[in-house]
Amino acid sequence: MRRILITGGAGFIGSHVVRLFVKKYLDFKIINLDVLTYAGNLENLQDIEGMDNYKFIKGDICDEQLVNRIFKEEEITDVIHLAAESHVDRSIKNPMRFVKTNIFGTVALLNAAVSTWKDNFENHTFYHISTDEVYGSLTDEGYFLETTPYDPKSPYSASKASSDHFVRAYANTYKLPIKLSNCSNNYGPNQFPEKLLPLMINNIKNNKPLPIYGKGENIRDWLYVVDHAKAIDYVFHKGILGETYNIGGFNEWRNIDIAHLVCKIMDKKLDRKKGGSAKLITFVEDRAGHDFRYAIDSSKIMNKLGWKPSLQLEEGLSRTVDWYLENTGWLTNVISGDYKSYYSKQYISLQRN
Repeated sequence: MRRILITGGAGFIGSHVVRLFVKKYLDFKIINLDVLTYAGNLENLQDIEGMDNYKFIKGDICDEQLVNRIFKEEEITDVIHLAAESHVDRSIKNPMRFVKTNIFGTVALLNAAVSTWKDNFENHTFYHISTDEVYGSLTDEGYFLETTPYDPKSPYSASKASSDHFVRAYANTYKLPIKLSNCSNNYGPNQFPEKLLPLMINNIKNNKPLPIYGKGENIRDWLYVVDHAKAIDYVFHKGILGETYNIGGFNEWRNIDIAHLVCKIMDKKLDRKKGGSAKLITFVEDRAGHDFRYAIDSSKIMNKLGWKPSLQLEEGLSRTVDWYLENTGWLTNVISGDYKSYYSKQYISLQRN
């Protein structure tokens, strides 16, 4: 029986991974460790919280004693490590918070894995999920490959690059069985509304300005979060130990173009006059060190493991808009902070000190 520790499993991407593994692998035990910061929301997992093969533990990956105890008490066989501070703007304002979680937290998990599994590394996997931002910024041409040199441009991407290096160093030094993947920008249900797409959806609904950095010419590769969760499943089960897999959606869009697309979809779904929402687009001062373009070449995971993205942006974004419009209570709770009361009511007995 595999007993998989998924860190950050109440977050945006993590909750989709937890749901997939809990529902698909009934003979696995999934232990979800999340400290429940602003971006961690247990409402994301209400549909599976009562399943026998799922357990939630509230805790910080930086708490070494807690992490070591979980490894031993839960007899952890594998790790899928998603827990991270991930918002670039927040990293510019408070870099140390990102250093603590993304670097120190990762090392605490690595140490626990080495200590617990050191007598026999067979049948164990430490799978670390990272970002394409560690590669830096592209011009109009080219793609990020698994062999692209690291060149992080923000405190966030620098902290993730450091965590990647530590994971590989532990594989080299301690022979820890590892896998890594670097993904492009995710979108879809349950994303915290400070991120670009849910922010625009919510602001359009409430007739608020749509802030776009600079001229909106920065380019991102967009990946539907459910497709990313499936890719993680592929890497975990089929990926080769020691290998890195880039995961992208083959959906490159300029920020200004995606803003107009969201406006078009929202106008149609809200039965508004064509072009009405686009008037809300507001250009603001560009972000410091704003990378121009990210684009991932996903050929390796497609050719070697058989994964491919199922949705193009237009269809995925339409589904995403539908989800936010149908789940107004979730969004209202997140914005107001009322969702925090759900934790104390439902999970206070599971909190560990």
